Amino acid sequence: MAVLAASWATPVALNAVRLDLVLLPILVLSIASTVRIGGVLLDRLVASGLLLCGALLILGLLASVWPWGLSPVPVSGVLLSAVGGAAWWSGRKPSLPWRVRGTDAVVLGTAAVVWHYVHHPIAGKSPVERLGALVTAEDRLTHLSIFDTIHRVGGYAFLHQDAARVSLQPPTEAVYPEGSHLVLAWLDVFRTSSTELGSMIAADNRYFTYVLAAYALLCAAVVWAARWVGGPRLRGWRAAVVCSTVAAVMIATPAAIMIPAGFDSELIGLLFLVVAVALLVRSAMGRTEFVLVGVAGMVTVAYTYNIYAVYIGAALLAALVVDRRRFRPRRTAIWLSLVVGGAVALVPSVIMVLSDFDVKKQAVTGGAMIPMDRSTLVGLGLLGLVAGLMPRNRRIGAVQSLLLTVVSAWGLLLAFAAFQIYETGKLSYYFEKMAVGGLMLALVALGGAGYVLRPIARNGFASRSVQRWTEPVAAVAAAAAALSLFGGIQWGVPSVGGKPSAWHESELARWGRGEHTGKLGPAAEAFATRDIQRVSTPVLTLYTNDGYSNWRMTFFAQTLLHRAGVVPQFDEMLKVQIGGRPEDEQKYRDSLAHLRIAIGRSPVPPTLLVGDKQVADRLDRDLNGTGTRTASVLYAPLEP
Repeated sequence: MAVLAASWATPVALNAVRLDLVLLPILVLSIASTVRIGGVLLDRLVASGLLLCGALLILGLLASVWPWGLSPVPVSGVLLSAVGGAAWWSGRKPSLPWRVRGTDAVVLGTAAVVWHYVHHPIAGKSPVERLGALVTAEDRLTHLSIFDTIHRVGGYAFLHQDAARVSLQPPTEAVYPEGSHLVLAWLDVFRTSSTELGSMIAADNRYFTYVLAAYALLCAAVVWAARWVGGPRLRGWRAAVVCSTVAAVMIATPAAIMIPAGFDSELIGLLFLVVAVALLVRSAMGRTEFVLVGVAGMVTVAYTYNIYAVYIGAALLAALVVDRRRFRPRRTAIWLSLVVGGAVALVPSVIMVLSDFDVKKQAVTGGAMIPMDRSTLVGLGLLGLVAGLMPRNRRIGAVQSLLLTVVSAWGLLLAFAAFQIYETGKLSYYFEKMAVGGLMLALVALGGAGYVLRPIARNGFASRSVQRWTEPVAAVAAAAAALSLFGGIQWGVPSVGGKPSAWHESELARWGRGEHTGKLGPAAEAFATRDIQRVSTPVLTLYTNDGYSNWRMTFFAQTLLHRAGVVPQFDEMLKVQIGGRPEDEQKYRDSLAHLRIAIGRSPVPPTLLVGDKQVADRLDRDLNGTGTRTASVLYAPLEP
């Protein structure tokens, strides 16, 4: 009873003093001290983080219908009660492994380095000044709308579809994976100690910060996952080689372009994918923990980015096959639990399929793609295959499980490629996303490939002092070599002909220099600081003569006004190429015709924000000259 009372008293007390954020480390440490996964502190914390996110996503179904919405007190009380009850039922006393490994520094250092670069373009800037980096793609605007909607309706949009359509473009409320948005919304609630979103500009900035942190965690998680797969036998300089190689590939990979491209759900889905796959293929845990990790892996990935769920299925089946003897005594209970967990994981996807959404058409759609080098994917995959086939690795369950997972992933990827080529004659958007997931699995597989290397023989040195320093020196040298070979780091050595180094030209370095800042920055700042006070929904922005910029800025304006659901009615804005300094007469007349169509689709007369005074006056005459007011026209210059 004391544990139950404390499970509710703690959230209530922290909420009273607006310190709900403290509940997150309490929840992670509570889970970590109850489960028995791994023997290193970092390993336990990573696994507990996955379990917590899985629990939050499942509780999101309940929070969507209970009267408290996303309030941190009920969810914290339920989770702490569940953890305390599990500890009491199992008879376990709270226990944490305090052991650390030297390569923890590589894992944490990767997160720190990546965070430095991803956060640098917005460091020290005001929320409004950060909008140029935030508003770089319409995908980001969709994510902001989903984040806003989940806050507003108090749960999953697919369980509040009518209310969600106000701020979401149909059919987003029924078909888009919302797991990442719910986790970040709950993080936001704990951080602010309020279920109210508050200022949309401030909320967008908080959301963007969470996404940047998630990318840093993704890069570190891939390094950790490779080390976890290698296990405790992968030590010394071999562990340093594996971790540093993975870290180098991650910091130099084009995957960083997911940030300006607005692929927020994908990068968070990849984060859950690599952690879950690693924990499943080397299941250094009890049967109960294995089931919990399996369910958490299926839920987090399927709710966040459901196309990656097939990889989780492959890893789970591989682990069940390789470790079948260990699972045999509780085989029925394990399979039943995983089937039930899988059914819960499929809830959003089932709702998507039952809607009017054309899954087959979506599978072959086009879109922006990450320019990922195929040779990296193929080479890493083949290296993992070689490692799994080596005689010394055939008795290592984790390596064999990983081999089955990677081979299955290759098969799934090739099957999807064949489907796209059969349907359209080419590979497109979602194949590239699946390939990025395959690359992450191939990087994790380097943990098994580390066994190809041989440990340093200590008896080959006469002096004990030499023996003592050999391993650390070799580890540091190996790490530096990996960063040079795979990350393009030159350690101060000048380039040939003064040309930029490979690292200097990487997407992460380019983002850190602010080269990916969006073109909408000035318009976004003008609307956020001035024009948002002058309008109500709906609003059409004509700050420039670029149709795409006009449409995207209209999307952003409606997002700030919590009314992005009206945006599809304004697709005609893509053809409206007026608003800035006047150009030729024919372009004005053509644009005016398209603008009339957009205005006609508006539920009420909209407000037009026009960047040029001459164009604003002419539009006012042409649109409202007959005595019927079809739109309000306001002069809104980008420059004072």
